[in-house]
Amino acid sequence: MSSGIPADKADEVHNEIANQITNGLATQSSTAQGGIGGLLSMLQGGISSGGGIASAIEGGITGSLGSKFGLPPAVTGAIAAALPGLLQKFAHKATDPNDSSVSVDSITKSLSNLGKGGLGGLGGLFK
Repeated sequence: MSSGIPADKADEVHNEIANQITNGLATQSSTAQGGIGGLLSMLQGGISSGGGIASAIEGGITGSLGSKFGLPPAVTGAIAAALPGLLQKFAHKATDPNDSSVSVDSITKSLSNLGKGGLGGLGGLFK
């Protein structure tokens, strides 16, 4: 997958993926029953490509990476195909009592700061 991303654009592509995932999670958490906790439960329980959460985020990622960076469908498709696994790992990390690097509180804070200057602590999770 990374071989299809121009080396000089790799950081920008990673940031765009993080932005799309973070914005997608923010949108989904506002409509999920139970807010962030409910969303994490849904993600941790397993999602598949084409599922509601994944497909909403996948569409944004593939469209954005194609239009902003001219990445071919094979590359954007590979990134989108990896999304369900990434989201599931993220949810597991956030709900693991032995891992304090990401918590429901930190996710809530980061998502609530989206309009105030960026990704908070979520950007580095998707690199």
